[in-house]
Amino acid sequence: MRVPPFERFARFTQAVAFVVLGGILGAMAYHAVFFMNFDALRETNTELEDKLSDYEDRLEKLNQFKDQHTVVKSVQPILLDRKEEEPAAALDEQTKLELKTKLKKDLSVFLGTSIYKINTNAELARLLLNDKIYLVGGNKEFTVQIHTMLVVDNVLQVWFTAKPYARPIK
Repeated sequence: MRVPPFERFARFTQAVAFVVLGGILGAMAYHAVFFMNFDALRETNTELEDKLSDYEDRLEKLNQFKDQHTVVKSVQPILLDRKEEEPAAALDEQTKLELKTKLKKDLSVFLGTSIYKINTNAELARLLLNDKIYLVGGNKEFTVQIHTMLVVDNVLQVWFTAKPYARPIK
């Protein structure tokens, strides 16, 4: 039995290899686009969940303090983004949401406090929470710095920044 010469099939083999390579590259491109869209969808979902929980919390607090007009009814932490820092220090949406939630929980002691007497505790809260270390996502640590606290329309607004925590070397 004779084996046919391979030169006859060289063009066919090249064409098949080209089609297979094109399929692999096309699948890689499609997969990259899919993950970019999925990541954008996940970030949007996280933002919407944050807004929903904020609105539910505000609604609960408004119902709780609806007869009291001069008290802090809700706390709204606002994370300031630092554009001048390196991109590696940029926070993802999940981290931002968890930091806001933890800071909101710490500042919930102001709920129900008279807006005229809030200055007695605000400086104490700023000193206690300034450079506080928050554990986020189970393994990342961030320090929080409070820049401004302001009461507007019975909402305590707190502007803060967060930086990755670097442990001091002993």
